[in-house]
Amino acid sequence: MKKMNNSSWKRAVGRIGLSCGVHALKHTFGHRLRAAGVNNKTRKPLLGHKNDDITTHYSSVELRELQEAAEKVCEQQDGATPTLTILKRRTSNRHVVRSDYNLTTPKPSEIKTGIHP
Repeated sequence: MKKMNNSSWKRAVGRIGLSCGVHALKHTFGHRLRAAGVNNKTRKPLLGHKNDDITTHYSSVELRELQEAAEKVCEQQDGATPTLTILKRRTSNRHVVRSDYNLTTPKPSEIKTGIHP
């Protein structure tokens, strides 16, 4: 195959009603490889990359992985496991959204640490 953006690709996408391009498919493949536990060294040739940075771009870390890593650290604190709340500030407005889908603005102490006993 010469290019994924050629007219054959465009016709095939049009027939099945797919509204995304090949770029989105490559990101999906990279993310699914990472989620399946495939290491970066193996993902790189599967995605056709020569550069590790590009492979990382196409299979960036997911929020779930970040939360699991943070919870591992919390488990080591005095045997207690505090509940983590991931906070994300929206750029379009000043509201804070909690990962538990509570659309309330947390207390200032919650914003500082993000860790709740």
